[in-house]
Amino acid sequence: MALRALDPIATHLRYVFVHAREGSSVPLERPVHVANELARRGFNADPDAVTLIASSPDPELALDRTLETVPEDALKLTADHVHDAVDTRARSPEEMVRGDVRTDADAPESTPDEDPSASTGTNSEKSTDGSVSSPVETKGVNAGQSGVASEGSSGTEGAGGPQSATAEGVRSDAGDARSDAESARSDAEGTRSDSTRTPADPSKQSLTVSGDIQSTGTGEYADFVSVFRDRYEKLSKKLRSRVNHRPTDAIDSMPGNSDAALVGMVSDIRSTASGHWLVELEDTNGTFPCLVMKDREFAHLVDELLLDEVIAVEGTLADDGGILFVDSLHFPDIPRTHDPSTADRHVEAALISDVHVGSDEFMADAWHRFADWLHTAEADPVEYLLLAGDMVEGVGVYPDQDEELSIVDIYEQYEAFSEHLKAIPGDIEIVMIPGNHDAVRLAEPQPAFDEELRSIMSAHDARISANPSVATVEGVDVLMYHGVSLDEVIAELPDEKATYDDPHLPMYQLLKKRHVAPQFGGQTRLAPEEEDLLVIEEVPDIFHAGHVHKLGYGKYHNVLTINSGCWQAQTPFQERMNIDPDSGFAPIVRLDTLELTVRDFE
Repeated sequence: MALRALDPIATHLRYVFVHAREGSSVPLERPVHVANELARRGFNADPDAVTLIASSPDPELALDRTLETVPEDALKLTADHVHDAVDTRARSPEEMVRGDVRTDADAPESTPDEDPSASTGTNSEKSTDGSVSSPVETKGVNAGQSGVASEGSSGTEGAGGPQSATAEGVRSDAGDARSDAESARSDAEGTRSDSTRTPADPSKQSLTVSGDIQSTGTGEYADFVSVFRDRYEKLSKKLRSRVNHRPTDAIDSMPGNSDAALVGMVSDIRSTASGHWLVELEDTNGTFPCLVMKDREFAHLVDELLLDEVIAVEGTLADDGGILFVDSLHFPDIPRTHDPSTADRHVEAALISDVHVGSDEFMADAWHRFADWLHTAEADPVEYLLLAGDMVEGVGVYPDQDEELSIVDIYEQYEAFSEHLKAIPGDIEIVMIPGNHDAVRLAEPQPAFDEELRSIMSAHDARISANPSVATVEGVDVLMYHGVSLDEVIAELPDEKATYDDPHLPMYQLLKKRHVAPQFGGQTRLAPEEEDLLVIEEVPDIFHAGHVHKLGYGKYHNVLTINSGCWQAQTPFQERMNIDPDSGFAPIVRLDTLELTVRDFE
């Protein structure tokens, strides 16, 4: 299947929500109300400043604090003035809506058989010039770059720029920020005894991580045969109970007009002159052509097919028996009856990704606001932190990246990341997997960091595993995958089924296919191992990914699906590519109910 042209244009998003204020004589829950109140008090304001005030938990208090602290010589109230005056706010998925403020009356009615979903994105537009554009994370691959240095790069590719800095300087800045934060916390303790975090009880915590690997593949042809056979066997088992499967050679010998069913791997998809779809399926015995008529009610499912994924079809053989006319098509999929596991107590996990320490645009201030919040009593339930890859910016990942680095040595980037990690409370259990910017191989599955990098990132004795891995947190299975294959899914599928602005939608597709990187030979680099470690064998309770730097979340067959955004502001490269990242957000999941709250630390 040829890649469709894609222009991932991401428009600037404004995150706003409505908080009803019972008993208030001057309700300021809408931007228009805030703007009117500012005008009444003789102030002009930028639209973003108005939006920030309206979206705070207490708009009236936010307005008063902002006006008290704004400089006397300021000609106009800006978003920075609001950020300086107002504390970070928490948002639930229901409060994060697209575009302008939407009231409950404006919200569309949900369809009973659809899973509710939400995202901060807007619909993207695709170009027609035949080119494929993708986020910054894969530009180095497409442009022929070598990717992250995985053998001890010295960072000389980007040395000598005015923006360069040492890890020691970053550590010093981080230390100053932490000292200030600790002083503030100490001062707060003198006035509010309940303002600081109560340490977690280790005897109540439960965390296991599975999925770490030691790479055994040699890249020989036989290795690829082995991994695809393993994929077929694992996924076909999930489909054979649903259809009366016959091998391709058995179907080939059946008489015409016979009913037949086949479980196979998609080896080719093409349209006929009449607009029908010919899907060629392959099993361990051979291949067989299957025709999906364009007028069948399930014909739209062909748009979701990717090469190398495993599906099942049922239908009737042609008169001569040489082709199967498809009557139904099945994916391995997540059962609609899936009942997710939950924790036995009130405990929460923060799910983040794409920190990108070493980038000029790493949001250190936002990170330390996040860390400082974790030290407060409000964050007592947060006992786990799950990081889904790209701890650092890396070196040589995309063209001219060295011009956008504050730290040009890969090891110094990890040293700086470790210093930032130390700002997290010591009682929080941490799980980390690598991403495509990290100093591991690009091909998936990605083995965990080597011993040298593990020794650098030793803060909190974090659990370090491969990409992907499953973290079982208080009985809740969290599938952690960095998400490089999302680029490929978005490029191949129609907008309504996969976009960058709604990153949970392509994640739904991976769950449906029960594989985190189903297509081989495209943008996603895959490595043959003894078995296909990218198959989603067990149904997760939570699916957590990153990579695309966009925030999105929802539920697919009761699997809570979260793409957690990033901690990197828009880089010059991203600006040239019209990519507007969602930065500084921390999705927080309550594990006993699987309720999600998104906190904004930008």
